[in-house]
Amino acid sequence: MPVFESVFESTVERQPLRPVVSAAALGAGPGAVGGRRGLLPVLPALGAVLPEGGLRRGTTVSVGAGDTGLLLALAAGARESDGGWAAAVGLPDLGLAAAAGYGLDLRRLLVADDPGPHWAEVVSVLAGAVELIMLRPDGPVAPKPAARLAAVLRRSGCVLLVAGPWPGAGLRLEVRSGRWFGLGDGHGQLTGRQVEVVAEGRGSAVRGRTARLWLPDAHGEVRAVAEPAGVGEDVPSGAGAGLDRMAVV
Repeated sequence: MPVFESVFESTVERQPLRPVVSAAALGAGPGAVGGRRGLLPVLPALGAVLPEGGLRRGTTVSVGAGDTGLLLALAAGARESDGGWAAAVGLPDLGLAAAAGYGLDLRRLLVADDPGPHWAEVVSVLAGAVELIMLRPDGPVAPKPAARLAAVLRRSGCVLLVAGPWPGAGLRLEVRSGRWFGLGDGHGQLTGRQVEVVAEGRGSAVRGRTARLWLPDAHGEVRAVAEPAGVGEDVPSGAGAGLDRMAVV
């Protein structure tokens, strides 16, 4: 079983990774989520595109094409919950500066970079200790292991965000189109991304919803686009100070 690590980062320099005693110990503390139901909060801009305005606890959400920005934005709302712990499994290239820029609390983030074929066991253990798990499986997922994990999630109330397809996912989100701002004629600095996000699924989400968002804007924030895409909301020169915090993903 791989070692779980809690990571944190100051605004000045990256601190060394430090080990967490155990996932089971976390589950016994105030961060435990066993038995909780209802909705896990999300950022306000994403609440508008989700059919219930939040992430239903104990369910799985598929993020199409594994868009890292959308994955982090969905996970950022976990900081508003009582426990606030989240985990990243199978995401060795996850940018910690980007995660902090979107709003994740790195002091409450557990990381299992390379669980290999044991990713399902890792998720099962963590589901009883954290509010939300971001996962990239090591290959296609068969229906049977997906169903077993679904039962674990229902019992624990943990939300699973999967980078890519997932059998039986109750909700699927995807970035259908996107445009970066800030670059000139071969020079400049990326200052923001404007996207169209589509949410589809079962039940109340079957008809699908669409929203145009800054993911993120020049200050690293996720917010709704005030004007149609491509109309006059380009970022002014020098406004990209927040990009150091955002870290393009």
